[in-house]
Amino acid sequence: MEYRFADRINNLKPSAIREILKNNDPNVIPLAAGNPAVESFPIEEMREIANHIFDTKAGEAFQYGITEGYTPLREQLKARLRDRFGMNGENDDLLIVSGAQQAIDLATKVLCNEGDVMISENPAFIGALNTFRSYGVILKGVNVEEDGMNIEELEKALKENKNVKMIYTIPSFQNPLGTCTSLEKRKAIYDLCVKYGVIILEDNPYGELRFDGEDIPTIKSMDTEGIVIYCGSMSKVMSAGIRIGFVLAPKAIAAKMTVGKQASDVHTNLFFQMLVSEYMEKYDYDGHIESIRKLYKHKSGLMLSAIRETFPKEVKYTVPEGGLFLWCTLPDGADMLGFVQYCKEKGVSVVPGVAFNVEENTPSQCFRLNYSTPSDEKVVEGTKILGKALQEYLSR
Repeated sequence: MEYRFADRINNLKPSAIREILKNNDPNVIPLAAGNPAVESFPIEEMREIANHIFDTKAGEAFQYGITEGYTPLREQLKARLRDRFGMNGENDDLLIVSGAQQAIDLATKVLCNEGDVMISENPAFIGALNTFRSYGVILKGVNVEEDGMNIEELEKALKENKNVKMIYTIPSFQNPLGTCTSLEKRKAIYDLCVKYGVIILEDNPYGELRFDGEDIPTIKSMDTEGIVIYCGSMSKVMSAGIRIGFVLAPKAIAAKMTVGKQASDVHTNLFFQMLVSEYMEKYDYDGHIESIRKLYKHKSGLMLSAIRETFPKEVKYTVPEGGLFLWCTLPDGADMLGFVQYCKEKGVSVVPGVAFNVEENTPSQCFRLNYSTPSDEKVVEGTKILGKALQEYLSR
């Protein structure tokens, strides 16, 4: 039988990162992944809480739950966002979702029609880009500089496109660049969106992972006009596999997202919502996050040290102050895809920059590195292999 797929999915390409990770060759060091470090998971504490839930709350944990999420966890997150980050105003509501990826999907589902315009940072998180593409929106990219989106390009895109529904941004430790949007640019982005009547989709899965420099307020904390949808996640601070995320949005938008979620998965895994809630209640959640910051400061330092020791001088790279990634740029004219294959043959995997482009057919001289996933030894070994591969490849 010949299958005829829906237009929204027919031309959608699989995630390059997921495809790379399928090739789980133990001899290849995975600098391509974006997974949190296994040693960051509070496994013993989660085991204790899980046993407690099985012993005392199994009937509740394995039943249906309400779509908005487990009430104690929602209240804990609302209080944390309000007290620590100046968010959660009286006109906002919070919804628990199946990872921040679902928040991105729901925001697009409830606000964008086919043919609407979405402005995105360029390059940007491939999971978000594929979500936008699946709803048939027209993507317009705005280049990201060291301190965030090019504001002149952003305003030009807002002026020239009359049907812009949302702007997508990862202001803190951007994926894939690892850079951070300055306070001045966060204010400028917000002011432009107020001026042009556009929603901001602020994706912040890495915001709590700052290990250098000073914290910068979220765009959501500036929101007096009800135009910011804020996505957060437990994936990088508790466990990626539990798929617990949250979205803080104006109440009218949150209500529509709730209806949209009912049409997809009814509610997020209740057992893991309860587990996260009890962890936040019984253990030092802030202390746990601080330990992860120290871990990633150490691991990023190992990678940067090996980069400085072995990379050719003509290869540029970002120096992150938090998060999981850094971004490398080869000299003009280098065959990026050929280099990625060459690296794999040498025993290390990286993600080609073209995977993160808003315009899929635009060439890229860049690749993304991750330091959180491999062991310390593999971070150093893999980066040195990569440095040698760069020297050999570019010398050709």
